Amino acid sequence: MADIPTISNTTTLQKYLNLDQKGSIIAEYIWVDASGGTRSKCKTLKQKPESIKELSEWNFDGSSTEQAPGDNSDVYLRPVAMYPDPFRLGDNILVLAECWMSDGKPNSFNFRHDAEVLMEKNAKHEFWFGLEQEYTLLDALGWPYGWPKNGFPAPQGPYYCGVGTGKVFCRDIVEAHYKACLYSGINISGTNAEVMPAQWEYQIGPCTGIELGDHMWMSRFMLHRVAEDFGAKVTFNPKPIPGNWNGAGLHTNVSTKEMRADGGMKAIEKAMESLAKRHKEHMAVYGEGNEARMTGAHETASYDKFTWGIANRGASVRVNRQCADEGKGYFEDRRPASNADPYQITGMIVETLCGKIEGTDVYKKSTDVDAVEQDMVVPVR
Repeated sequence: MADIPTISNTTTLQKYLNLDQKGSIIAEYIWVDASGGTRSKCKTLKQKPESIKELSEWNFDGSSTEQAPGDNSDVYLRPVAMYPDPFRLGDNILVLAECWMSDGKPNSFNFRHDAEVLMEKNAKHEFWFGLEQEYTLLDALGWPYGWPKNGFPAPQGPYYCGVGTGKVFCRDIVEAHYKACLYSGINISGTNAEVMPAQWEYQIGPCTGIELGDHMWMSRFMLHRVAEDFGAKVTFNPKPIPGNWNGAGLHTNVSTKEMRADGGMKAIEKAMESLAKRHKEHMAVYGEGNEARMTGAHETASYDKFTWGIANRGASVRVNRQCADEGKGYFEDRRPASNADPYQITGMIVETLCGKIEGTDVYKKSTDVDAVEQDMVVPVR
């Protein structure tokens, strides 16, 4: 990789990581912020927690993350999951936390809470989810890694699942992230180079219920942390390069007990009818800037119209050919953008297929598009 002054000095760091912690444990609390990114802060524990119940609630200044006003800035972190720390090793842990306010209500950007309520109420359907996270790696100047500084690479074609110099970029970051996820128990099921050079994908799942969102958010946090060491930036912008280049999505694979049973194709067809009726509501929470990606080209459907088909990557929802032949299985919702919130995606799908629950609101938009930095790369050199 190119010499970049912002690369972490990991060799020097290593001698400090090897120091004895004298029995103390470092717990890094991680949460989702107002812009659909992750934040974290660390605290010292005197002993290793055996379960999530042993971790205390914490707080942070929500006015500095646009999650609370200055006159009521305390936002509380409630641990919901913990994982072995792949960066510090030992007994150190990463802690995923929900955000709550002082009045006992979920923070307005806490989409996990309502999604979990929906999952628990519909547990009898045994939802399985698998998400395909696409992303693009940028250099320190915000240009796709490995691209000519004053131009563009050769047209798309040789890069998807490519092997060899000039066909793939930043495989070291991808491999490091893959191993970090496996070490921490994240249910990462694979990875591959994507159609646009410097664009990659990894898959999380299959997971049941709310676990999918937990694992996806932790995997995103880890990806940013790994990229820090290599001086690279990660963008989940669904259309980082305008023009004849593929965008980035978060294809969502869904299956229920009914869909997996013999004759499950009927349940899949019924799901298509339900999804078609709420297309607009789904698109509202399927990511910011998705209109630029979903043009009907580059393996996408139209942003405004719902369609589905067998083995059709140009449809809103695709049913795998093997599933159609066997008459059961799952479907792939290809509409979500790469920057969408997995809690909102999965929560909305459960709500649409099973019905709304009073008091839940997965339809609320996660961000103000004008307030979020999209890392849009304008190809002007």
